[in-house]
Amino acid sequence: MRSVEQGESFTITRNGTPIGRLIPIRRRTFVPKAEVMAAFATSPILDADRFRNDIDGAIDPTFSDREW
Repeated sequence: MRSVEQGESFTITRNGTPIGRLIPIRRRTFVPKAEVMAAFATSPILDADRFRNDIDGAIDPTFSDREW
């Protein structure tokens, strides 16, 4: 487990056949707010009504004809 804590990965085998992997959990990387805001500054503006209409046009928003 110490090796996994230090970043090492292992392949788990049964009778020589790989059956799984033991890998370290990636730690979250902090991204400064200014960097996130800069990335979103160049993204397109979302029109919520138009988005909803697109979704409703693709999927029937009513439940009346569904059998539960």
